Order: sequence, then C-alpha cells, then structure tokens
Amino acid sequence: MAVYPQTYDVIVVGAGHAGCEAALSAARMGCSTILLTISLDTVAHMPCSPSVGGVAKGHLVKEIDALGGQMARIADATAIQYRTLNTSKGPAVWGTRTQNDKIRYRVAMKKTLEAQGGLEIKEAMIEGLLIEEAGGKRRVVGVRDHLGVEFMGRAVILAAGTFLAGVIYIGDRRIPAGRAGEFPANGLARSLRGLGFQMGRMKTGTPPRLKRSSIDFSIFQILDGDPELRPFSLFTNGVSLPQVPCYMGRTTERTHRIIRNNIHLSPLYSGAIRGVPARYCPSLEDKVMKFPEKEYHHVILEPEGLDTQEIYASGLGNSLPYEIQMELVHSVPGLEEAEIMRPAYAIEYDFVQPTQLWPTLEAKLIEGLYLAGQVNGTSGYEEAAAQGLWAGINAALKVQGRPPFILDRSQAYMAVLVDDLVTRGVREPYRMFTSRAEYRLILREDNADLRLMEKGHELGLIGREAVEKMREKRRLIDEEMLRLKRTFIKPSIRVNAYLESVGSTPLESPISLSQLLKRPEITYQHLQGLEEDRELPSGVIRQVEILCKYEGYLQRQEREVKRFQHLERILLPPDLDYDQVPGLSHEVRQLLKEIQPRSLGQASRISGITPAAISVLMVYLERLRREKVRHSL
Repeated sequence: MAVYPQTYDVIVVGAGHAGCEAALSAARMGCSTILLTISLDTVAHMPCSPSVGGVAKGHLVKEIDALGGQMARIADATAIQYRTLNTSKGPAVWGTRTQNDKIRYRVAMKKTLEAQGGLEIKEAMIEGLLIEEAGGKRRVVGVRDHLGVEFMGRAVILAAGTFLAGVIYIGDRRIPAGRAGEFPANGLARSLRGLGFQMGRMKTGTPPRLKRSSIDFSIFQILDGDPELRPFSLFTNGVSLPQVPCYMGRTTERTHRIIRNNIHLSPLYSGAIRGVPARYCPSLEDKVMKFPEKEYHHVILEPEGLDTQEIYASGLGNSLPYEIQMELVHSVPGLEEAEIMRPAYAIEYDFVQPTQLWPTLEAKLIEGLYLAGQVNGTSGYEEAAAQGLWAGINAALKVQGRPPFILDRSQAYMAVLVDDLVTRGVREPYRMFTSRAEYRLILREDNADLRLMEKGHELGLIGREAVEKMREKRRLIDEEMLRLKRTFIKPSIRVNAYLESVGSTPLESPISLSQLLKRPEITYQHLQGLEEDRELPSGVIRQVEILCKYEGYLQRQEREVKRFQHLERILLPPDLDYDQVPGLSHEVRQLLKEIQPRSLGQASRISGITPAAISVLMVYLERLRREKVRHSL
C-alpha cells in the first residue's frame, strides 16, 4: 500500500462527460484537483450516439456554457452537422443538436483537461473510498486504486457512468465491462454497497456500427443540417469542420419477423437482464414486441466522424446474438450488404438511488462525497455533464468554506434535473424533457446567458469581459423593448400598402410597434420597412421578438414563479423532528425523514406528500416561529 504524496482539494473519479465538467469547474475555481480514470484513451468518450443536445438536452448544454462549463465549446469545435429541432413549435421547446466527430470530441476535451492549471489527470482504477469516522459522522478523505495506491483529498466526486458492476450482453454472451472493451468497476460498486448506499440496476444499450462503404445510401432519405449554423457556445466564433448529412430509412416486416422468431434469444426477454430499461428510448426488440401494429420503425444513419468508416445505426439497438444481428441489419433496405464493424449490445450496471443526496449532490451518508452522472440513475451525455458541473462547483465551494450553489426549478433546466433526482428519485433511466420544466417559457435555450452568466461570473467560471458583454446585451434588449412600446405608427397609404405586401392587416388606428410585432406574421425585420433601420445584434433582435410575441404568456408564468418561490423560501430546519409534528401520517413522516427536504417547496414535490401534509407543516413552522419570538422577548 502506498499513499500518493500530494493531498488534493477535489478528487474526481471517472472521466466521462460528468467527470470532465466536474474536474474543470473545480480546478477553475482554484481547487487543486485530480481526475482519475480507468483509461486515458477514452476520456470524454461517446459510447452511444455521436451527437450532443436535442430537445431539452440542448437547454442543458446552453446552461452549462452560460455557467462556464466546457461541453458546448467542444461540441462546436467538433460539430459536423447542426440542426434545430422543434422549430414548428414555440421557442420554449426549440432544441439545438449537433452531430459530432467522436474522435475529435474526445481529443479536444482531453487537450482542454491537460491544459487546465491546477488539474492533474492520471490513469487508475478506483476500487474503494477512504472514510474517516468522528463524532458519529463519516467523512470521505480519499480513494484507493487497484494497485493499493491511496489518493487523499478533501472532497471526492464519483462520476462512474455505467462502470459500477457493469455487464455487457450480446445474446447469451455475458461480458463484464463498463463499456465495450473496458473493465468494470466492481470493487467500487462493492465499496458503495458496503457503506450502506441503496443501489439498484439499470439497463441501456447501443446499436451496431456499420461500414460506410458497404451501405447503399441511395435508398435512404438525406437529412441535411440547418443552412444557418448557430453554435452552441457563446464563446464560439465560427464552425471549422465540414458539414455532412445523416440518412433516414425504415425497417421492414422481415426485420420484425426476425426479431419475433428470435426474441427468446434476447437477454432482455429471457430474464438474464434484471436492470430497468428506459421507456422513452426502447431497443428494437422492445419496439417490435410492444407495438406489433407498427409496420415499420425509423433507422437513422449517423456518421461517427469525418475520418472513419463507422456509421451509427440509430434505431437498430438490440442485444441479440451476432449472427441474428447480421440478418436483422440486412433486412433493412439499403443495408443488404452492410458490414457490422461493432455489434449492438445491452449493458446492465449499478446506480445509486439519488434521494440519498442533498441538492448539492453531496451524499447524506458521507460528508464530502458527491455523485454525478449515470451513477445517479440518469441517461445521456448532457444530463451527466450538467450534474458534473453542479457537483464540481459545490465540491469546490465546500472545500473553500463558501455557501453552496443551488438553483431552483424556475431558474434552470439543470435545477429541474437535480431537484427531480434528489426529491423524487428514479425508477428508470432519467432523461430530460421540456415537459418536466414547469416554467419552460422562461427557461429557453436563447436566454441561458441572461439567466445564468452572472452566477457563473460570481463563481469565477465566467470572465469579466464575457459578463460585461451579456450586460450590454441585456441593456440593449430593455431599451429596445421600451422604445417599441413608446413608438406608435399611424395608418397611411404607404404603411397599409406595406403591411398588405407582407400578408398583414392594414391599420385603422395608431398602434405601437410592440403591438404590431405581436402579430404572428410580422417579424422584427418587417418593422425595419416602416421606420429607419436600427443596428442591433442578432441576439438582441431575437430576444426582443420573443419577448414581444409571448409577452402575455411570459407575464403569467412570472406570476406562477412568484407563487412557487414563496414555498421555496420557507426553509425547513435541518434538525426538525417530524415525529413531533402532529397531524402527519406515518408514511408522510417516513418520506420526510428519508428525503430531508430543505424547503416547504421541495417537500411538496415528494411523491406521496399530500397538500394536507404541507398545510400541517406550514402551521407547525409558524407555531415554532412564534415560540421562538416569545422566548426571545
């Protein structure tokens, strides 16, 4: 046994998307940080889809960027296609998505980590936590690797992904692995169970990778990216890589027949896999068996990079034997001669039930231990990265003796994510959707900088120049909104002729430019035809147009936020004895003791807590307040 000579402020275990964000944020906040990973060759690896963002996920990436994280910058540096999803709907649910060069993404993130001051990266398989007990409390003081080397630190962030007791399934083949070709973290999984953590098993999977030159793309529909490229990051000045298309095809009745005839060979249906799969991202076996009425399912071919033959066959995910996978792939029109470069597989792994975490993502059982990413029962690169940033920030703040970083559900999608995890827990792999955010009208992709950049600056993750630029943007928006409200336009032959030419109704009386812009067919550019051109940045124009068109809805949501924040401000004492609160049922008391909500608002979101119980708590807290006042007199 050997003790590494340096003691660190923050130790991060795992270099996936969560671990990278955690390590970078802690180091950038001035903490001596070490990032430990099983393999230096797979830092920031994309084991599944070669893409970043999407509906709701794009919101998370934009928020990570506004707070000073790295994912958006790396996504832009390695993007080979940009698409904005949901554009037929309102801006609240638009989602930026990039196809990325997987190798370039990994290399770019590793280069960023290696260049970061105060951050070391080392290859080590962590098998256990080092715990110190004092005064009935347990505190993490370091980690131990498979060689017996102990790394000492003041805070530890576990971002182990799918590696905890991970097992890959391909037909009846059972392969211990954290990802294809990588060792599982069995020792660390045993360590967590031994420390008393409540854990479960989950399942996810990935489709086969096909050889580009063996595919007949003429059969597939071309899916081009957007003609106008809108980078993820506020700090990206341009996109440098060539942009390439994806392709869409469909399965056939023969595909479905192959699956039905061989479903007994799928470990998902044979009972070999006990982990819970995601309902919203089912394997092809699941789709065929659960939706027998469907004549076909879509297959999307996504390039994995500019310098590789590998094509990600989205929609063909399965865990069938290799020979059946070949037959299945060849049943899809255009893939009759396709060669499988990597087979599809399912992976089952341990996760920690996240209700055992505080809203900072610190473990309730062990002080100084933080968990982030798929180890908390989530799925997706973006959800992992958001948790990594959140945990890294809070670990750094704890080490520095500063107040924790906690946002509420009205401030960010990542706050919705964390609150859902620690308050409600998970029963299946958690994925972010816009429907999870009650205040999504004000939590749009386009205003992430206006919502969060000040906070990133306060944390030391956003520089002064960037935040001053955002403040100037906010000033221009406010000024232009006021000007549009105060500037009226009168009906005239010229004005009405122009309005008719752009498909709008002529004026009968004077109207403010703000009111005119509320018309669905009128854009800000149309206003330029009625007055002198104004030189405003495109980001300002976009905000002004959204704020005008959705003003009534936004004002109503702001009122809802104020009501929500009233309950959030009513804090529950950490030492509150729920057994002494009259009128609470035994079930409610147990739930409150398990979750230990920090506010009345959080308590109201715990599954099983009734409005009546919240009223009882409110009355009891008021009684405690009055007694405290009386005793102080």
